[in-house]
Amino acid sequence: MDKKEFKKKFKRRLAEKFAMEVTDASSNELYQTLGSLMTSAYSQDWRETWKDYRENNQKQSYYFSIEFLPGKMLKSNLLNMGWLELVEEGLDELGIQLNDLVEIEPDMALGNGGLGRLASCFMDSIASCGLPGNGNGIRYEYGLFKQRFVDNYQVELPDEWLQKGNLWEVRKESKAVDVQIGGNVYLKPDQYGKLSPVYEGGSKLRAVPYDTGMVGYQNKIVNTMRLWSLEIPPEEEDRYRSIEARRSFEDLTSVLYPDDSNEAGRKMRLTQEYFFVSAGVQSILRYFKSLNQPMDEINQYVAIHINDTHPAMCVAEFMRLLVDEEQMSWERAWDLTRKVMSYTNHTIMAEALEKWSIDMMKNVCPRIYQIIEEIDRRFVEELIGVQDFDLIQRTRIIQDGQVHMAHLAIIGSHSTNGVAKLHSDLLKSVVLHDFYLLYPDRFNNKTNGIAMRRWVQLANPAMSKVLDATIGKTWRKNSDDLRLLLNYEEDDQVLNALAEAKYQNKRSLAAYIKSHCGIEVSPDAIFDVQIKRLHAYKRQLLNLLHIIKLYLDLKENPELPIEPRVFIFGAKAAPSYHYAKSIIKVINEVASLINADETIKGKLKLVFLENYNVSLAERIIPAADVSEQISLASKEASGTSNMKLMLNGAVTIATLDGANVEIRDAVGDDNIAIFGLTEGEVYQYYEKRNYHAIDLYERDTTIQKVVNALIDGTIPNITKEGQEIFDSLIKYNDEFFVLRDFEDYCAAQMSVNQAYQDTRRWRQISLRNTANAGRFSSDRTVQQYADDIWQIEPLFAHNDNRGVTQHDTYLL
Repeated sequence: MDKKEFKKKFKRRLAEKFAMEVTDASSNELYQTLGSLMTSAYSQDWRETWKDYRENNQKQSYYFSIEFLPGKMLKSNLLNMGWLELVEEGLDELGIQLNDLVEIEPDMALGNGGLGRLASCFMDSIASCGLPGNGNGIRYEYGLFKQRFVDNYQVELPDEWLQKGNLWEVRKESKAVDVQIGGNVYLKPDQYGKLSPVYEGGSKLRAVPYDTGMVGYQNKIVNTMRLWSLEIPPEEEDRYRSIEARRSFEDLTSVLYPDDSNEAGRKMRLTQEYFFVSAGVQSILRYFKSLNQPMDEINQYVAIHINDTHPAMCVAEFMRLLVDEEQMSWERAWDLTRKVMSYTNHTIMAEALEKWSIDMMKNVCPRIYQIIEEIDRRFVEELIGVQDFDLIQRTRIIQDGQVHMAHLAIIGSHSTNGVAKLHSDLLKSVVLHDFYLLYPDRFNNKTNGIAMRRWVQLANPAMSKVLDATIGKTWRKNSDDLRLLLNYEEDDQVLNALAEAKYQNKRSLAAYIKSHCGIEVSPDAIFDVQIKRLHAYKRQLLNLLHIIKLYLDLKENPELPIEPRVFIFGAKAAPSYHYAKSIIKVINEVASLINADETIKGKLKLVFLENYNVSLAERIIPAADVSEQISLASKEASGTSNMKLMLNGAVTIATLDGANVEIRDAVGDDNIAIFGLTEGEVYQYYEKRNYHAIDLYERDTTIQKVVNALIDGTIPNITKEGQEIFDSLIKYNDEFFVLRDFEDYCAAQMSVNQAYQDTRRWRQISLRNTANAGRFSSDRTVQQYADDIWQIEPLFAHNDNRGVTQHDTYLL
């Protein structure tokens, strides 16, 4: 399709859809028209991809995740279809700006942060690598929430992302399944003595799938992300006679992560988890049965991946279907289940490993609890006399009145992986050490990755043009070719071109900050960025204390020889996470104080951009000079913002935590600012219990001055919040060692300041970061999953019925 044909098709589709001319149409109508044209174009490839998988009996992977965070899909799909440049130019000739249509599209914010964004990067990469893989999750009616700041407090508003519909999804009523919730279940022997479950009471939920095409990068592969929505089955409508009764039912898929600070919220969340797990596993079995292959060979055709603990009930649900529905023996069903299932652990924090009370699980999914109980009983029986009794008790699924979901996922699968080398090592040596003793061969590492197409080609077209002109375009398909850039680290023309691209991005972000926040920032300043979920272990507080120190230093000496800095935060705090919301309040009040103070001569600015999401990240990341990756060593599993910022030429200031270790290994010590405790030193403090924050506070006058600023009136309007944070550091002994790492962090920040003053050296460091980022592509990560865990292969090239080669050989 050329520009002339595109414009003709676009105008015809607009006339068919809205009966109007281009000049009469609103931006939303133009967006809907373009999306309609795109989906009709790739739907044939979608159908052919599915048909090819079926006819070739391809083994497929199914990635179960309670979060998916795709962001906006218009430009991404245009890029992957190979249409982006053509459409942008064609629309321009029609008097339409593509970016105006992009602004119309809502973010698909069906996730909280890294977990959901990783799942979406994987969906893009699985399709782009030509691999047979699909997503499975929940179609939330509302996204996470819209964050607003009122009196500098976080306020949560509904994110009505479906208000105008979602043009990328297709409702598949024919693929709906029923999910049984609640009631009572007992086992009754049949005439042959075999026990079968009998269900009494409870509710039947109708799960209806909405499928979204995952378009591969210019390879005509279109996979499926299936999100489940809840509807009332026709036969159950009489039970819901009022709007209130219907809403209480339908709200199950309304909100991501219901408030789990109360019993009702916890029950809703557990019900959500079983709902999408049961619906997904049922649909997989239905598809497999249509292949007419023996059920006891299902592991040769199906791989189910449990992304974090939320979908851990996949293990029990798969067993339920094989044993109850397919009449398979327990032993054979268990063997198949373990071969089909694999599990990724995403945390080191023990409290993030889900546990559910026995009573609640019995109440929500009684048959699943019975199956878990039997898995637990057989697990103990198998190990008695073989393993130490205490080890068996520590690794049981059911203990202390709770069901441990991570234990279920590990015991019921053949693979458990961490998401960075350090994380995987800590799983084996500390967090899941008992399981590593039991199943050493099951543990492996798969360092996370990012979809570089989105985070450079889409987010940073200015830098992409420089890369194309310098090293050619092969990096667009093979990110390892970014290393070719290292040949130019002494080339001033290339260094200047990359710096000019960065400056363009900084000017663009500065304009956005001015229009959305009313704050004037200079693109000549260092843009210092920390963007991630607001959590105490990620230590936004450490960053804030350093900002307060800089401000107090400037108040004492306005001529202090420091480079002007713009500190930029983007973060949401969970609605019930009071401490995190207090940190947001204090950051915002410090920003109000600093930004209004003319005596510091603009050397310091602080901006907290509200409602951080994928689209905002795409604005911030290309403009960043400094990447803040300052979690307490041993707490961050991997991180992926660190990879995105590195890729876009930001220089990382980091602890040796998560994937920061591998970033350091990639770029070398001279091109990253490392500080702080190591994970070994953190665990030594835990073991010896000899950390006393108050000693640091009492002997270090700088720490005293900075921490006292939280409570002595230096910062207005934080009477409660300042005291709460002060107490967390001094009274409650600084759980995440903020004060212990403070001096080292300030020294690292000073080294960044000095490096930035040597313009040529800074540009070389930035180039080396971009050049060495290729190893963190999610294409590499999913290929490792495919080879080592899922055992799936790309579809072989063939000639389709349109007489052209459908799949490029580079995918094979």
